[in-house]
Amino acid sequence: MMLRVLLSAFTGLLSVAGPSFAQQAARLPVSQCQAIAQNIPGVTFASLKLPDVQLVQQSAKEEVKITFIGHSTYEIETPAGVRIATDYNGVYRPQRTPTVATMNRAHTTHYTLKPDPGIEYVLHGWSDNAGEKAEHQVMVDDVYIRNVTTDIRSGWADYETFQQNGNSIFIFEVAGLCIGHLGHLHHELTNTHYAEIGRLDILMVPVDGGLTMGADSMSRVVKRLRSALILPMHRTGPPLEQFVSMFSASFDIAYAKDPVITVSMRSLPKKPTILVPQGM
Repeated sequence: MMLRVLLSAFTGLLSVAGPSFAQQAARLPVSQCQAIAQNIPGVTFASLKLPDVQLVQQSAKEEVKITFIGHSTYEIETPAGVRIATDYNGVYRPQRTPTVATMNRAHTTHYTLKPDPGIEYVLHGWSDNAGEKAEHQVMVDDVYIRNVTTDIRSGWADYETFQQNGNSIFIFEVAGLCIGHLGHLHHELTNTHYAEIGRLDILMVPVDGGLTMGADSMSRVVKRLRSALILPMHRTGPPLEQFVSMFSASFDIAYAKDPVITVSMRSLPKKPTILVPQGM
């Protein structure tokens, strides 16, 4: 009974607000990855080409291409041809100028203030107002991009003082897949973080063992997220084997046979797999 009353009230609100409000609400994308239903946030549409239900069903059968470029930069190419460069710093560049560049500011190897002018959308993982959250909900053709903020240490050797909301975990929802990039993560995640992130089918995780977090702490984050495909990045210092050794037989270890990793919902491994890309 209460549900019917609420629905009736919401319908009345749409009638009063007029068709433009109702049409706008209907056009907002809803995250398919978040574990907990929330109010739909304000979304910036970076393209006039909006996916309808039929297009979403078709794209779920298509493939996403992922290429390791270097350090923390992966290139993600969507079925519609949108190219995304993660933690873009202007040094590790994809062969083609990306459509979207995401950045984090822990160190200059994760961002640049002078990006290639050909990049259409530059998304900073931090706010210029200290402590405030950077908020991104952007639809670019067939990919929905959002972020979840985390804190960063105040300095290289300062493990006690943190700057609030200085890093972003960027999440890319495309072709039915939920792809997450942890950025320069400096602390273990809270239950609130996990709820905001939701499901991640593919996880890009730093494996340096200390500049971000220790291997044991990072492995706990990976185990909690339990993504089907784990892609290492940010390998600085200890050998990759130290990170891999933190996982039990419940995770498989594999090495990419090709520079480009092609993945779809149908091709995801049934058992969580750490896939080491070529060039790592």
